[in-house]
Amino acid sequence: MPFERPDLTTLIERAQADMDSRLDGAPWLRRRLLAVLARMQGGVAHGLYGYLDWQALQLMPDTAEAEHLARWASIWGVSRKAASRATGYAIFPASAGAVLPAGTELLRPDGVRYLTLADVFAAAGKARVAIEAVEAGVAGNAGADTPLQLAAPVLGLEAVGASDGEITGGAEEEGDASLRARLLARIRNQPSGGAARDYVAWALEVAGVTRAWCSPGEMGRGSVTVRFMMDETYADGIPHADDVARVREHIEGLRPVTADVYVVAPVAAPIDLDLRIIPDTPRLRVTVERAVWAQLRREAEPGGVVVVSRLNEAISLAEGEEDHVLLAPAANLYMETGRIAVPGKITWEDADE
Repeated sequence: MPFERPDLTTLIERAQADMDSRLDGAPWLRRRLLAVLARMQGGVAHGLYGYLDWQALQLMPDTAEAEHLARWASIWGVSRKAASRATGYAIFPASAGAVLPAGTELLRPDGVRYLTLADVFAAAGKARVAIEAVEAGVAGNAGADTPLQLAAPVLGLEAVGASDGEITGGAEEEGDASLRARLLARIRNQPSGGAARDYVAWALEVAGVTRAWCSPGEMGRGSVTVRFMMDETYADGIPHADDVARVREHIEGLRPVTADVYVVAPVAAPIDLDLRIIPDTPRLRVTVERAVWAQLRREAEPGGVVVVSRLNEAISLAEGEEDHVLLAPAANLYMETGRIAVPGKITWEDADE
C-alpha cells in the first residue's frame, strides 16, 4: 500500500486528539493554549513530512534533482557537460609590421565579447587571429563575416574587422533532463567495449550534442559511422565542421583500436507542410507549429521515415485545435542514407477554401 503524506489539517487534528486523550476530554476552546500548541506541533510535523517527501525523490536517480542527480551521475561515471566557449578566427585590415597582441578584446555589434588567443603579426595587409568568446554558451556562436570591433585601439590596425569563417563550439551547460537521460542510459546499457550503443554514449558526452546515432558497417566491413545533432546550438540542429572534429577527437580516444570510425554530420532535409486549421488564429498557428516540429524532432533520424499520421496526431493534440487538414505531405517521407528530416516552412491555407 503506498504511503500517503498527511496534510496540515490532519496533522493538527491528530495532535489535538493525542492531547485530548490525555486530558479526559476537556473542551477545546478557540483561544485555549493547547490548541495553539497543537497547531505548532502540526506545523512542525508538516514541514518534516515535506522534507522526507523531497528526500524520497533524491533516493532514486530517475527523480533526483540538481546536486543529488549530479552525485548519482558521478557514481556511474557520468559527468554533467560543462558550458563551452565558441572559437574561431577574426581578420582585421592592418599595416605592415603591426602586432595584434594576445588578450585583445573584440566586440560584436550586440555586445558579445571575444579575446584573441595569440600574438599575431600583420601580413599582406591583414592580421588573422584565433579568438575565443569570453562567456561560455551558444551566444558566442556567429556566422561568417560577422562584424567585430576592437574594444581599444591597436597601433597599425583598423578598428573594424570581421570573423573569418564561422565562430562555433559554444554550448550551454547540460540541463538536468539531458543528464538524467544519459545517466539512465548508462545504468540500463552497460558498456560493451565498442558496441553501437557505446558510440552513441560517447558522442553524447561532448558539449552541445543532443542526439546521436551509430550505423555499423555503413562504409564497409569493420566500419562504424556516427552521426549526431546539436539542437540547442543551431536552428536546424546540423553540426558544423568544427563540431564534427570535436566529436571525432573525443571518440578517437575511446574507440576500439580495430574500428574504422567515420564521424559525419547528417544532411538536412527540410520538411515543408501545407496545412489548414480550425480555428485559424495567430495563437493556434504558433501552438501547432511548435507541436508539429517538436514531434518531427523527437522521431527524426538519419535515413528514417517521416510518418504523416504522427504529424497529424501532434497537430490534433495542440491546445485549441478543433479540426485540421494536412494537405502536404500526403504520404510518408523516406529519407535517404545520411539525410535527416528537419523543420521547413508551413504554408497556411485559408479555412474557407
